[in-house]
Amino acid sequence: MSADITKLRNIGIIAHIDAGKTTVTERMLFLSGAKHRVGRVDHGTTDTDDDPEEQERGITIFSACVKFHWNDHNINLLDTPGHVDFTAEVERCLRVLDGAVVVFSAREGVEAQSETVWRQADRYNVPRIVFINKMDREGANFDSVFSDIEPRLGGRPVAVELPVGQGPAHVNDPFRGVIDLVEMKALQFDPETEGKSVTETDIPDELIDDALLWREQLLETVCEIDEEAMALVMEDQEIPVELIRSALRKGCIEQTIQPVLCGSALHGIGVQPLMTAVGHYLPSPIDRPPVEGVDPKKPEKSLLRKPDPSEPFSALVFKILPAKTGDNYWIRIYSGALKQNSRVFCPNRDKKENVAQLWQIHASKKERDGQVETITAGDICCVIGPRFAITGDTLCDSKDQIELPSIKFADTVLSMAIEPENTGDRKKLDETLDMLRRQDPTFKAVENEELGQTLISGMGELHLEVIQHRLTRDFGLNVKFYKPRVNYRETIGGKADVTGVCNRQMGASQMFARLKIRVEATEDSSTAPLVFDRLPPDCPLPNDVRTAAIEELRERAAGGGVLAGFPLSGIKIEAYDVEVHEEGSDEVAFRIAAGDAFDKAMNEAGPVLLEPVMKVEVTTPEDYMGELVGDLQQRRALIAATETRGAMTVITANAPLKELFGYSSAVRSLSQGRAGSSMEPLGYQPAPKEDLEAFQY
Repeated sequence: MSADITKLRNIGIIAHIDAGKTTVTERMLFLSGAKHRVGRVDHGTTDTDDDPEEQERGITIFSACVKFHWNDHNINLLDTPGHVDFTAEVERCLRVLDGAVVVFSAREGVEAQSETVWRQADRYNVPRIVFINKMDREGANFDSVFSDIEPRLGGRPVAVELPVGQGPAHVNDPFRGVIDLVEMKALQFDPETEGKSVTETDIPDELIDDALLWREQLLETVCEIDEEAMALVMEDQEIPVELIRSALRKGCIEQTIQPVLCGSALHGIGVQPLMTAVGHYLPSPIDRPPVEGVDPKKPEKSLLRKPDPSEPFSALVFKILPAKTGDNYWIRIYSGALKQNSRVFCPNRDKKENVAQLWQIHASKKERDGQVETITAGDICCVIGPRFAITGDTLCDSKDQIELPSIKFADTVLSMAIEPENTGDRKKLDETLDMLRRQDPTFKAVENEELGQTLISGMGELHLEVIQHRLTRDFGLNVKFYKPRVNYRETIGGKADVTGVCNRQMGASQMFARLKIRVEATEDSSTAPLVFDRLPPDCPLPNDVRTAAIEELRERAAGGGVLAGFPLSGIKIEAYDVEVHEEGSDEVAFRIAAGDAFDKAMNEAGPVLLEPVMKVEVTTPEDYMGELVGDLQQRRALIAATETRGAMTVITANAPLKELFGYSSAVRSLSQGRAGSSMEPLGYQPAPKEDLEAFQY
């Protein structure tokens, strides 16, 4: 990495599907000189979408990392998927990034998955800049997209560029360049050089009034951020360009603003200024707060690590790519330095790990001739050698240990039963599924020995379809696949106070225990069960017996509900009183009493079957709106809103996942291919009575 950490940028490209993330990445690689030809998504020639499934579908499925240089900056860029089924790839990348470029389509604007990735960036406190792409498309509208960012995302956009024209070549005023509002220059991009040659000109007379109006808004924001700029304005003096940039940088890093740029990545317009803006406005590792963790031996003790090579080593594993020669561990180094042929410690597994090799990453592979001796604080690299760590685990100095916050992934919503066509494939299938689990934290596989089947679970239809294709095409397995089913949950409808009892004769001894518990539903039905020990401090139970009773409640709550054994959620359990005898009130007795109390409480509180609900967004021409709304209502959907965006109408609805199998195909069929849809998990709601009956009979 660069000796100057201030010149390093770890950034991600995040957006709704089809906004142009991969095209932006490819154009950056070309314009920076990292590759000599521009990759095209529709031709399957991009560096980052190098998996056959990605090339066939024309979408990003797996996050990829590329490194390039622009001006005097070294940039590690993570290209992420836009489809909600692969949102874990966005989650794991945002966890380790210092900044992000959020891409919006100038025609579609802020879409459903745009909101999801924006919220993810909020959760990880990632500063971001905005790039409004596809300004050359029919229906492109810079003002509309810009004005949507604040009300829909809670952001505060600040335009640092304006488009010169909007739309394709055949319209009266096509998109042909951008206006730099910081330097007040028009920029034109030579199509002959695919955007490499940029010419600065004066702003056209017909656009100067608009440019001055937008620049005034820009300077107002700068004055809010920087007192020196405010003082210059009060003295009626010009604010220097460098002061404008430093103020915008400060606001961006503090996440009070998001600088907005525009262009067309497909034609190389506006991408060079975007790369320059990454250096100007997004933070280096040293601009971010020190990473916070805990002492593994004393979890209550907080520890900090600064992005400094002299600090003790600490890093986070954020992705694992299985390989025959040794799994590739992608890590972000937060402090210290890491050398080849060294030993580190994984506090999450309480294991020492070998670091045999260090590699720079290109796309999803080790960079050719990219093996390095040492990697220092702030950088991202590939490590070969570890065996025990999993995604979200910490690697650190064994003499100065720290455990960093892990990565939380969403629960799966869809399952499918699979089984090998012959017993000879069983072992290979198990090994392959284990490898896929290591690679994808949102993929689960559980074997049912009685049926001889394995239940695989994922984030949606497309996720399971990709897994299916990988098993058969990439690994050559003969596997039988069954119809997908949704992952239900169970909760309770009310609350109950019960007493669990154990009063049994076991041989010559009498076992006795009474445990009182209270159960009630929590406000959020999607949260994991909460179990609290509210027993009085002077409780007559020995600590080991008390612990056993609470552990039994936790194990029963984690084991599933009483209706059909689905995972429990949205419940709170409190143990608040006990009765003991001098003899026979041991761990076993209180485990039996706790189990009895749990069963009684679940039944008395009114068990409820929950089904997953999705937020669906359909973008359609007005002509097809009636048919699409009618189809949604037949799928038990509740229409939440309809709004007009340019020439299109957007329908937002909440619908049960069970009713949405094959929905994207239905949308295309009902609209003659002119409408599109997206969906994301919303939560859970009580399932219809017939769903429960299907499991009980």
